[in-house]
Amino acid sequence: MADLLQKLRSLAELARAHDATSSRPLETVIDAVLSPCEVLIGGRPTLMFGSNNYFGLTADPRVVAAARAALERFGSATTGSRIANGTLALHRDLERALAQAFGKRVAAVFTTGYQGNLAVVGALCGPGDFVVLDADCHASLYDAARLSGATIVGFRHNSVDFLARQLGRLPPGGKNRLVVVEGVYSIYGDVAPLPEIVEVCRKNDAYLVVDEAHAFGPYGERGLGCAEAQGVLGEVDFVVGTFSKTLAGVGGFVVSDHPEIEALHMLARPYLFTASGSPANIAGVREALAIATSERGLAERLWRAVDRMRAGLLGLGYRIGPVASPIIPVTIGDLRRTRELWRALLEEGLYVNLVAPPACPPDACLLRMSCASPHTDAHVDSALAILGRVGRELGVVPVRA
Repeated sequence: MADLLQKLRSLAELARAHDATSSRPLETVIDAVLSPCEVLIGGRPTLMFGSNNYFGLTADPRVVAAARAALERFGSATTGSRIANGTLALHRDLERALAQAFGKRVAAVFTTGYQGNLAVVGALCGPGDFVVLDADCHASLYDAARLSGATIVGFRHNSVDFLARQLGRLPPGGKNRLVVVEGVYSIYGDVAPLPEIVEVCRKNDAYLVVDEAHAFGPYGERGLGCAEAQGVLGEVDFVVGTFSKTLAGVGGFVVSDHPEIEALHMLARPYLFTASGSPANIAGVREALAIATSERGLAERLWRAVDRMRAGLLGLGYRIGPVASPIIPVTIGDLRRTRELWRALLEEGLYVNLVAPPACPPDACLLRMSCASPHTDAHVDSALAILGRVGRELGVVPVRA
């Protein structure tokens, strides 16, 4: 008889094989948040270079005040889905603000970004349709395609030619074709060539979804993401995103010029059967949206930190991704060596993210760093000093004479 729990048991045994007293990536507990740039882990002040808090707005007094006021006015939770008692004036106001910010006709918000992707792809596509995804798309987008029942067609990461060939191979007829890409990809920080992708979609009668989760804020004149930055925002059918990065909250959204998207309120199961976002969360996101789209000095400070960190890492001898973005992948290689470096950095007071299989090939494990607007030159230089010292001690980077 098959053992239902064997998969979980195997993972637990793997975890026990490591030193029980050492830090583990999945068990790192943040005891307190001192600022967007510094936290307490195990009682030790630790530099934070592993967060998606790109503009540091989780600590902005205006965001906190908006959340506090909503908490006092509406209470701690809605206790219902959007089709029941879970639609507050706050939710409608945020949807109107998102549509206006993007210059789109309609918007819908969801309790999490993951659920937003499930709702959009799942509502648009079904059995007999085709969802064509970039190979590096987020797991939520692949899960959405699987749950929709549509046929999944992958294409090589950022390869417009491969996308065109895949679309050209699809059988003619009335079946829907939905292409799904990201503006900025969450592991390697590289950017999609959206004008070329838009052109291929139009030539092949395909709709296009662009996930701007990591691009909203840092990219574009108003911070709307890569579609805005590359001049094709008006040609993208559906823009999806999340509140859990630049917008300092939890949730997801979709904006579109297709008015039919309003039917998500009646069709999308993650919208229908999930309690809506809490009042404090929605109000904080609304305030963060206003700040992020108007105070573009935040993006300028972010990019200064990115440039300084990238230059410092290259100077130390680390291998980093070729594309400048707030996400900086530092490739180390095998898992043991990468995990050892991650642990040593944490013990020295620097938090970064460990990326291991299945999120990457077994021989291409990496540390994922991310910069934010509040990171000062001093923060970056302190992190680089730790990276240099630990990297030399472990033989990851060369010892300079």
